[in-house]
Amino acid sequence: MKHAVKAAEAAEMIPDGSTLLIGGFMAVGSPHRLIDALVARGAKNMTVIANDTAMPGKGIGKLISAGSVTKVIASHIGLNPETQQKMISGEIDVDLVPQGTLVERIRAAGVGLGGILTPTGLGTLVEEGKQRIEVDGKAYLLETPLGGDFALIAAHQADYVGNLEYSLTAHNFNPIMAMAGSTVIAEPQTIVPVGVISPDAVKTPGILVDHLLERAH
Repeated sequence: MKHAVKAAEAAEMIPDGSTLLIGGFMAVGSPHRLIDALVARGAKNMTVIANDTAMPGKGIGKLISAGSVTKVIASHIGLNPETQQKMISGEIDVDLVPQGTLVERIRAAGVGLGGILTPTGLGTLVEEGKQRIEVDGKAYLLETPLGGDFALIAAHQADYVGNLEYSLTAHNFNPIMAMAGSTVIAEPQTIVPVGVISPDAVKTPGILVDHLLERAH
């Protein structure tokens, strides 16, 4: 059985300067209560690994607006003008990674691989500073794993031992990130008894989850 914590308690567990894997796609499937708690705590100097930074006032965009983030590793920032402005001013270091490469680098960290080989980015700025490897006459870039100190995960349901079920778009990055964080904090909409979630529906087993947020009221 896992003890459910309040969002503010979870935010206190996350030190300033941490690297955070945050699930979601344009704030859909993101852990909103955790994000709000980090903003309320006044979190600083965070590195955020995510698909995107959402929009001002939504999802990860709240962390950007609050000045909590100093580095972003994401596939795009195009819908958040604040991220763009802070990148141009030098407040935030932005590392743009092709979306498929991003999720595979996170997966590599989660399953213990030394990296992945991809042709994406060959002959472009993406290739700068990276090792080129040839396999069977084809060229690839070696992309290194991307893990985090914390994975902040949004789930549809959790049971009392931390098994997680996702809904719709929340399947995107959340299950992969749950494997790649040293500490995993899950934010379920509801917490149900063991057995309510069908074994086939469990995408993240409870053994990977360190902390559960209390269910939303």
